[in-house]
Amino acid sequence: MKEDTTEITSFHAHVYFDTATRDAAARVRDDLGARFDVQLGRWHEKPIGPHPKAMYQVAFSPEQFSKVVPWLMLNRQGLDILVHPNTGDDVADHTEHSLWLGEKLELNIEFLRQVRTS
Repeated sequence: MKEDTTEITSFHAHVYFDTATRDAAARVRDDLGARFDVQLGRWHEKPIGPHPKAMYQVAFSPEQFSKVVPWLMLNRQGLDILVHPNTGDDVADHTEHSLWLGEKLELNIEFLRQVRTS
């Protein structure tokens, strides 16, 4: 059991969208940027890495978690969102340490395993 959360250096939220939900994703993104101290990543219009759908990433500090995640819970506009810590173990961070808002999508974990062994 890991009791020490100091190994969490930051968090990522991956906000998934498709052509029908892109406008909602843009509204969530704009609100996140205006309300919180977060770093907004690029729009990825097709699957990339382990992610099965188009998405953008939002990076934030452990200090922002208690503000950002509850806000996403109430304001995700029906979007599916993966939230995970960054501890240096991408496989565990995206699987056993993650939480989902909305539907849990099937990630390409094999991609993360290949990156880890490269």
